[in-house]
Parts: sequence; structure tokens; C-alpha cells
Amino acid sequence: MRIQSLLATLALLGSTLSAQTPAPAAPAPPAPPAPPAILGFAVTGSTTLGSQYIFRGLTQTDGKPTVQAEIDLAHADGWYLSLAASNISWLTDAGVGPMSAGVEVDVFGGYKWGFAKDWTLDIGAYRYLYPGDYSHVTITSPSTTEGYLGLSYTWASLKYSRVLSAGNFGVAKADGSSYIDLSLAYPLGESGWTVLAHAGKTTYTGTGNSPLDYTDTKLGIAKELKGYTFALAGTKADTKDAVYTNALGHNIGGNRVTLTLAKTF
Repeated sequence: MRIQSLLATLALLGSTLSAQTPAPAAPAPPAPPAPPAILGFAVTGSTTLGSQYIFRGLTQTDGKPTVQAEIDLAHADGWYLSLAASNISWLTDAGVGPMSAGVEVDVFGGYKWGFAKDWTLDIGAYRYLYPGDYSHVTITSPSTTEGYLGLSYTWASLKYSRVLSAGNFGVAKADGSSYIDLSLAYPLGESGWTVLAHAGKTTYTGTGNSPLDYTDTKLGIAKELKGYTFALAGTKADTKDAVYTNALGHNIGGNRVTLTLAKTF
């Protein structure tokens, strides 16, 4: 009886210990693969389809669809370099003569410094290129170089851009022209939705160029879903008809609604 009692006690103790032993933790999901790298620079990119191409409140495609692509190189030390391209039509739509530029190519790079928690300082240069021969038309080359300085905190950013080239998107003797941009991208919790808001001010230098000055605003919403980002935004630019109406009779600013679909890789 003593042996049977001891065996029963040991069996009861074993079952109690088993019940108190925590179950093994489920394996953690695998980490996403690191992006490819070139000389220490992580390589990422994106493609975008849009109902039109809006730049600083102005349509670059006269309200027609756009296809865009971008490749970005970013170093852990803060240096970055990017190349982007998009179809455009604003040069031919301006009616100043035959143009060969149906595409815009942008090269930009700089340095981002995270100097405090959630704070980033961004300094760099931007080159907007419009391949083509402009020797036979009445405007200067639209290719433009800007330097910029930006400050961001979590979902808010402020950026100042200043034209360094002699011309500013085809306007001669406009070096020193500027653009100031306040942008917000406020995430709505973990829903994947983001509220977008923006306000900008374009100021032209040069004799007789002040009618080109304008302000632009944007309000929109974006949704990230399985690596795709859908965005719907309304923009408004108080551009004057006398200087911003193209040869088709359309003011390239004004009130516009744009839908985009972007995919990062």
C-alpha cells in the first residue's frame, strides 16, 4: 500500500508541475529581408500611377494621367541620393514652340541628421531636368537647380527651397526665387489611414515676375494596404489666369482633385 500511495503521489505531483509549466512561445515571424545595398547604400524605390501629375499645386500633365518611378539610395550615416522620372506635357501645352521634352528627370541628394528624438534636419540640392533642344524657342531652358533646407518632427515638416540656377522653370533671370512648404502626414492610429495637409508659397525674383507668385494648398487622405498606398487629394493654387493659362485655355493651377496609387519596393 505504501508503494502504491507513493506512486499516486508522484503521479499527482507530476501532473501539477506539467500544468504549471508554460507552453513554449510561438516562433517569432521572420524579419523582412533587408533591401539590397550598393557601397553601403540601401536601395529602395517606388512606382506611381496618378490621374494627373501635380507639382506645387500646378498640373504638369494638363489633367491627364501620369506614370512615375523613383530609385532611392540611403546610407545609415544619413547621406542619400535619388533619381526620379515622370511624363509631362506642360512645355508643349504652353504653346511657345515645338518641344522635345515629354519627360521630367529629377536628380536630388543630400544629408539627413537626426539631431534629437523624432527631429530631423535635411539639407540638399535638387536638379529638375527636361531633356530637349530649346535654342529655337522663346523661353530659357526649363531645367532648374534648387538648394533646400528642411526640418521635420514626426508627422510634420517645414522646407525652404531656393533657386540656384539662372532660370526658374523657363523664366529667365529668376535665380533666388523660392518656395516654402509646410506639410503634414498625420497617421490615424494603426488603421493604415493618413491625413495629408500642405501649404506652400512660390515667390519669383526678377523684374516683372511678381505676377507669377502664388500660394497652394492641399488636403487629402491616404491608405496603405499590402504594400500599396492609395491617396486622394484636393489641391488649390491661386494662380492668375493671365500668366498661368496654357495654349489650350486651361489655368494649370486652380482647384484640382487627384487620385494616385503607389507601390514601394
